[in-house]
Amino acid sequence: MTYCVGLLLNEGMVLLSDTRTNAGLDNISTYRKMFTFEDPGERVIVIMTAGSLSVTQTAIAQLREAIEDPEASPETSIMLAPTLLKVAEIVGASLAKVRAEVDEKLSAMQGASASMIVAGQRKGGAMRLFLIYPEGNFIEATEDTPFLQIGEHKYGKPILDRVVKPSTSLADAQKAVLLSMDSTLRSNLSVGMPLDLAVIDRDACKVTQKRRIEAGDPQFRAMSEAWSNALRDGFARITI
Repeated sequence: MTYCVGLLLNEGMVLLSDTRTNAGLDNISTYRKMFTFEDPGERVIVIMTAGSLSVTQTAIAQLREAIEDPEASPETSIMLAPTLLKVAEIVGASLAKVRAEVDEKLSAMQGASASMIVAGQRKGGAMRLFLIYPEGNFIEATEDTPFLQIGEHKYGKPILDRVVKPSTSLADAQKAVLLSMDSTLRSNLSVGMPLDLAVIDRDACKVTQKRRIEAGDPQFRAMSEAWSNALRDGFARITI
């Protein structure tokens, strides 16, 4: 499994994913779940994936192939699509098509499922953040719900519910998603390091910060310990 989270804020977008993939307790691997497509200053698209690796890798490969196709058009290429809504439609159609093909091959088994988060902005357009379901349909982040999650999201959701608002700064947003991931890492063995973090400043139309956080990263460890201490101190001060 995995955990990915995206925040849509007034100042920009913050995206975080883990890299663990497991097919049983004795078959655990590391695979990138965050994929960036850029024409700096013109367009940026970041896709994060969760679920069946065969589905997500094939869907990403087909999206790349469509971009490189000499006959690419606004109907087929996410780098030519006129709006981010059209990008979400193209990604959703690709995901649904691949999932159906894999499901057919695995019809004797439970089937394959996958989901994606698509974030981005084109020059002159608004920043947008979508969650693509396995069937290809999608929902969009709004001011009322400025974050989206896929994968093992339940452990990391409470802190986001409490602290994330559209007005949250990018610095605080990075702290929020990292603490959300830390809570998930502590509670679910199917989510694991290293982590991929990306920040997209508003109207930059490019990834403005990118960081890979390895296991044992001193900054992440210090933040995790500080959060644990703060929770214990707060718990101790509460009386009933």
